[in-house]
Amino acid sequence: MSLDSSLKAKSGLVRARNVLKRDERIEQLKEEDRWDDEMTAMGLPKVRIVKTTTGKKKKEKKKEE
Repeated sequence: MSLDSSLKAKSGLVRARNVLKRDERIEQLKEEDRWDDEMTAMGLPKVRIVKTTTGKKKKEKKKEE
């Protein structure tokens, strides 16, 4: 019996997640310089998630001389 192509995991997580774990949110806050060492891990501020798209690269056309 073969496995349907829609059930195969192509490359793990393809889509961008819209929820971050607590440690991921703290790391992103540190990168944005919004994290203070006096802050607690509870009640963290919201963090914007930038969704990136990976498209196919365009092939460069070679100019013939």
